[in-house]
Amino acid sequence: MDLNRFIRELREEKKRVDTVIAALESILVPDGVASSPAKRRGRKSMSSEEKVEVSTRMKQYWKLQRRQKKDQ
Repeated sequence: MDLNRFIRELREEKKRVDTVIAALESILVPDGVASSPAKRRGRKSMSSEEKVEVSTRMKQYWKLQRRQKKDQ
């Protein structure tokens, strides 16, 4: 095998790899985290005001349910 041809092919491959690395680095934000938003899993946390609203709404709901059951 021709050593010069082998070196030339390796340099061409290095250029392709450098191009791919540069493209991937451009996707990253400065602190090294990918710029796409992270997917959240699980339940959304509620503020204290939202918890009070839900609590009040559910108390009304169960009060109505008990009243309807009592009337039957």
